[in-house]
Amino acid sequence: MNTEATQVVVSRRKFSRKQVILFIGLAVLATTLGVVWWMNQYVYATMFEPTRLGEGEQQVLNAKMARLLQRSDAGSAVPQSSMLTNTSPLEPVPYTENDANRQIQLSEREMNAVIATDSYMARRVAVDLADDLLSVQLVVPINHEMPIVGGKMLKLNFGLELSYTNGKPVVAMRGISLGGIPLPSAWWGDIKNTNLVEEFGGSGGLWDQFSKGIKDLKIQDGQLSVMLKE
Repeated sequence: MNTEATQVVVSRRKFSRKQVILFIGLAVLATTLGVVWWMNQYVYATMFEPTRLGEGEQQVLNAKMARLLQRSDAGSAVPQSSMLTNTSPLEPVPYTENDANRQIQLSEREMNAVIATDSYMARRVAVDLADDLLSVQLVVPINHEMPIVGGKMLKLNFGLELSYTNGKPVVAMRGISLGGIPLPSAWWGDIKNTNLVEEFGGSGGLWDQFSKGIKDLKIQDGQLSVMLKE
């Protein structure tokens, strides 16, 4: 038997110089396109479109804000720009808590509409409500002295867990991302997924007093609901 005929000859394929240049060019092109896409998505960010409520929605929000701000024009169609302004004179009334409504409830659209009453914040802040999660998007201007991206807008996102467990409110940072890139927890105090009420709720402190005044806190079906104690 001819052993040479049974040998398997493995040839290693070598790329030509043109092929190597082509591969390098494709890699550079892909990287460039990725950077351009990222900058268009997160650096050259456009401002948000302010939330505008319909007439019926606006009247519901006006009633809620009137109750919070002790206004008497709850049912009127108050423009958003003046919704939080109370210029009417106060009238003396006796204090009472009979049949007091201790619940504060706002929908995602209502929260964004309240933000939209501020002309500066309206185009730069947007809020999203998911189950037990409050997410905030910010469009942040970059200093003009920064090279390349100076004067542009950068997107900053953060998520905040809001819930009520074991008789206490839970307020915890889920994360922060800058330009679509999640920032390490060590950069913002190593408090990711830490309940701030428990961590910083020392006796008599701010979080302790906050916790003692809350009976229930939840986000569900696009609604933020806070129930206050007596």
